[in-house]
Amino acid sequence: MKQIEDNKNTVILKEYGKNIQRLAIHIAGIEDRERRTQSAYTLVEIVKQLNPSLKQESDQKIWDDLYIMSDFALDVDGPYPMPEKELLGKKPLSIGYPIGEVKFKHYGRNIEKLIEKAVEIENDEEQEAAIIYIGQLMRSFHSTWNRDNFDDQIILDDIKTLSKGKLHIDLEKVKEMGLFETNTRRDFKIPVEAENSGNNRRNFSSNRRRTNNGGFSKKRR
Repeated sequence: MKQIEDNKNTVILKEYGKNIQRLAIHIAGIEDRERRTQSAYTLVEIVKQLNPSLKQESDQKIWDDLYIMSDFALDVDGPYPMPEKELLGKKPLSIGYPIGEVKFKHYGRNIEKLIEKAVEIENDEEQEAAIIYIGQLMRSFHSTWNRDNFDDQIILDDIKTLSKGKLHIDLEKVKEMGLFETNTRRDFKIPVEAENSGNNRRNFSSNRRRTNNGGFSKKRR
């Protein structure tokens, strides 16, 4: 109990204040367990009334804080188990960073992930729509990084490199129809679950009007 008495002069959790801490310590010293438990429940409600912002927090946080303020001496039949004292002040685990070097840093890792998804698409039209969407993204990134040296061939070469030669689209078709121009990009969507489909395959959807030869018509200005 000496440690509890010492804690009366040190505010452990300042957001609650010294009085709430003293009440938590007082309740921890009540001999009758049932009365001690009931008093703890009452204190939780008092905390909610005095601190409206805590109403948005889970009750478990408040109970945990009461255990902490009592220096883990609050032995009651509460709704949540007492947290482990050893975890208090323990440094969180470090967050791991993605492993592997990004081949083209001006595109970023997300472009590589989109290309990986596009490679998995089996439908030729859907895969072409994916290549066009990715090409438009890559062109916008590339032009920001280097405005003076740009050609659709560069984008196609980079797509070929990142896909390990698995993604193809005709260069002349790209140039003639302006498929990589960002002003036509908005008709393409990020991969979503195919609607009204009997499988869960992810695809790239396009709402463009198609010409009779199977190509994409230019968007009217």
